[in-house]
Amino acid sequence: MSDTSKTFFVTGGGTGGHIYPAIAVADELLKEGRVYYIGNPYNMEYVLTVEKEYKFLPVFVKGMPRKISPKLISWAAGLIFSTIKCFTYITRYKPDVVFATGGYVAAPMLMACKIMKVPYVLHDCDARPGLVTRKFAPNAKAVTLAFDEAERFIKNNNIHITGNPIRRDFKTMTREAAKSFLGLKNKLTLCITGGSQGSKSINNAVVDILRELSETLDIQIVFQTGKKNYDEVLKHLELVYSKYRKDLNLIIKPYFADMVTVMKAADIIISRAGSLSLSEISASGAAPILVPYPYAAQDHQRFNAKCYANNNACIYIEDKDLDANVILNTIKDLIKNPDRLKQIQENCAKFTNYNAIDEIKTIILS
Repeated sequence: MSDTSKTFFVTGGGTGGHIYPAIAVADELLKEGRVYYIGNPYNMEYVLTVEKEYKFLPVFVKGMPRKISPKLISWAAGLIFSTIKCFTYITRYKPDVVFATGGYVAAPMLMACKIMKVPYVLHDCDARPGLVTRKFAPNAKAVTLAFDEAERFIKNNNIHITGNPIRRDFKTMTREAAKSFLGLKNKLTLCITGGSQGSKSINNAVVDILRELSETLDIQIVFQTGKKNYDEVLKHLELVYSKYRKDLNLIIKPYFADMVTVMKAADIIISRAGSLSLSEISASGAAPILVPYPYAAQDHQRFNAKCYANNNACIYIEDKDLDANVILNTIKDLIKNPDRLKQIQENCAKFTNYNAIDEIKTIILS
């Protein structure tokens, strides 16, 4: 560490789109001083940070109910209690600066910072920033954003368009090396993922065409079903393609811990349009077929996907229009038009900033 007198708080949680960028920056800040991660111990952020070299400070805040009900009173009480808890963390550890990636988990710490005059920097991953980012942006020392389109929603005089911080492995690994690592041949490869939780819509649309994709089109397929949907997918696949276990073109798992290698191996990726997924797809150099989740908070996935579509950086499909024929015809069209496939890959890659972590770190330290 270059200066162990510095103390940093990092907060953001609930979903991978908030957590992974926060962790990427926290890992870099650890080189400069002490780092404390503020999150909900019942959320994914605890699992992902508990083995890190920084200390986890718990807050027990939950997402705000969308409708007026007794749950709203319980939520408000939890927010107040968590904010008071953050007062004690600030008093005890005296952070020099707080870095927050938004989401409800960050709200109590940001409220405490605002009241106690602690400087904070915000990062938002989406084309349409979330409620917490918008509400706390005016008092932030700086705001970093992943999308140019997000700037119009933010009231702050120190805004930087940095892109999302991504894992450095995306820059160093080649597509050929990734395919070799997964035991795949150097031919067209499709990645199918609905995120770590999976997507029933995407799973249902692709499971009936896996045989044709493999046997007729000779495409390699790496399929992340999501842990909850894995058994259901295999049961369905047993009915429509009983020989799938012997198919060397298929790799089907509930979850891949190393998504860097999976995405870098892919030429085409079918995915939802969460901000983290999009950043990693861009860094992988693949052509995305995006199916935004229609019930995402503030419809942010649609905004993200349309931003890519407007730049010819993806093929956009609405969830309600998704079925096996749509996916099959889309993939066939890309195979028949390799120039279009290459153009989408190149346009998608333009959204990547491999230096985002360094830029955000510099802003925090300044």
